[in-house]
Amino acid sequence: RAEETKNEENFSKELASLADVFVNDAFGTAHRAHCSTTGVAAYLPAVCGYLIQKEIKFMGGALANPKRPLVAILGGAKVSDKIGVISNLIDKCDTIIIGGGMAYTFMKYLGNSIGDSLLEADWVEKAGQMMADAKAKGVNFLIPVDNKVGKEYDENTEAMVVNSDEIPDGWMGLDIGPKSMEMFCDAIKGAGTVIWNGPMGVSEWENFAAGTIAVANAVAESGAISIIGGGDSVAAVTKLGFADKMSHISTGGGASLEFLEGKELPGIAALQDKD
Repeated sequence: RAEETKNEENFSKELASLADVFVNDAFGTAHRAHCSTTGVAAYLPAVCGYLIQKEIKFMGGALANPKRPLVAILGGAKVSDKIGVISNLIDKCDTIIIGGGMAYTFMKYLGNSIGDSLLEADWVEKAGQMMADAKAKGVNFLIPVDNKVGKEYDENTEAMVVNSDEIPDGWMGLDIGPKSMEMFCDAIKGAGTVIWNGPMGVSEWENFAAGTIAVANAVAESGAISIIGGGDSVAAVTKLGFADKMSHISTGGGASLEFLEGKELPGIAALQDKD
């Protein structure tokens, strides 16, 4: 019903009339102010369920009182999707690792030749600002030093490994290279807490999954408190059989990102008992 997404008052009351208590256990929709997530909570005793309790415990704990060093691994395609997360985590992390397509916007700021790699030109200066902020606050900010590049955006394309400042025109970065894997994994091995959201490359393609696999291995073997979010990261650890080695696998996509940005989630804010 259209009233649901508009958080319409009468529909919220209608839902509330069906129950005595509202228990919200859907963390994946907690960032949405809908009738069934926030509206109904105004007319009933409203508490969180065990899943949301666990999400708050692990993700909230990692941000507020982490076992250090706190290492955040951020991947995926777009800087614009993660810039709020990076900005918030700079004030909390000891190390931030950047991989995936978003890394090439950071490389561009450094003046690297990125060939035909994914680039968000409007975000280059902001990426540079993030790197400067991290340096000023003593945060170890790691971006790939080498990459596995392909001629085309295709799983079976011709591929080679090149340094980050040597990607030729007509080639695009599709995964991190072996030197980057070693650098990232060394940082992960010493971590007390790891937050990982987003793959290191086109991880659904076997030819460009090595970086994501290496990171998953390192997190699994680190012994750190490990919190995994984002569909591709979760898929990677599950496929590799590492899910039981992770402390917490978040069920939230957009909700996880907004939580990591430090935003208040409407579906949780509406509850009277969040613990």
